Amino acid sequence: MKFTLLFALLLGQFALFAQTQNEQPALTFSGYLETYYGYDFANPADHNRPGFIYSYNRHNEVNLNLGFVKAAYAKENVRANLALMAGTYANANLSAEPGVLRNILEANAGVKISKTKNIWIDAGIFSSHLGFESAIGKDCWSLTRGLIAENSPYYQSGLKIGYTSEDGKWFVCGHLLNGWQRIQRVEGNNTPAFGHQLTYKPNDKVTLNSSSFVGSDKPDTQRQMRYFHDFYAIIQASPKIAVTAGFDVGMEQTAKGSSAYNTWYTPILMFRFAASDKVNITLRGEYYQDENGVIIATGTRNGFQTWGYSANVDYAIRDNILWRVEARGFRSKDAIFTRDGATTKDNFLLATSLAISF
Repeated sequence: MKFTLLFALLLGQFALFAQTQNEQPALTFSGYLETYYGYDFANPADHNRPGFIYSYNRHNEVNLNLGFVKAAYAKENVRANLALMAGTYANANLSAEPGVLRNILEANAGVKISKTKNIWIDAGIFSSHLGFESAIGKDCWSLTRGLIAENSPYYQSGLKIGYTSEDGKWFVCGHLLNGWQRIQRVEGNNTPAFGHQLTYKPNDKVTLNSSSFVGSDKPDTQRQMRYFHDFYAIIQASPKIAVTAGFDVGMEQTAKGSSAYNTWYTPILMFRFAASDKVNITLRGEYYQDENGVIIATGTRNGFQTWGYSANVDYAIRDNILWRVEARGFRSKDAIFTRDGATTKDNFLLATSLAISF
């Protein structure tokens, strides 16, 4: 936290220096802060929600999910972003990263390599190209993130080259990555990971996206290749109604060199209704099937086979202040949850959050 505050102070000093020099650099500063309170009816003694939840994961306490300060620089052929963060999101999602890397939300730089086409090469730490939800709550339809987002990468590091068509309808990007949600590689892993993203927006009401990951998240001595594909569609059906549908599927070798694979998949469907200019209501239904425990290990007979559902109400107090309330439940095939000292198939949460952007 001290490092983040120092960074914000240095940003302010730099901006003041630029003004005194009568310069007008394309440098902007922004920030975000989202506090929350969640009550898990399982009442866990350690205040941690189920292990497959990484955002808003603390029970019965007021806490900070994500707060960050960001500097963004953009010229005609050069761009860069640096954002430093704190919160329970960072604690849970970057626990495998060393030292100060756990406080980095973004750190990347890019160069436009064509004079006539919108083609960029960027390198560094980015938000993941997989999925339609990010770590920043205000950019998502619901207070909590879906299972589809919680159990695929939120962030990545590496190199990417992207092209946007002149009409803005197509975006194509190739990725060379350090791994599956990794800033620093797994020790002993020297296998390159790759990804792609293809986004098509035929108009301002429809977005279609296909993204992938190919690589290994284990040392080379145990290398098990992972193949993962994410697809989603976002449709603004009317001025008041929007729908998001997504489907992820992954395969990983059962052992190094094996021709057998363990498979997992997850569909999700979300409906958003604009009740007024300030109020939005979102309903979510989802299912996650990981019988062999590739991503979510339970140690039970049927593995992780779980339905999820939620209802969310947002109220925009101001353009930059968002208050939310959500009810969310899970129902699993096996008794993978704990309540009152006994195992159970169900879990339920009530949560509220307040997000401020500046």
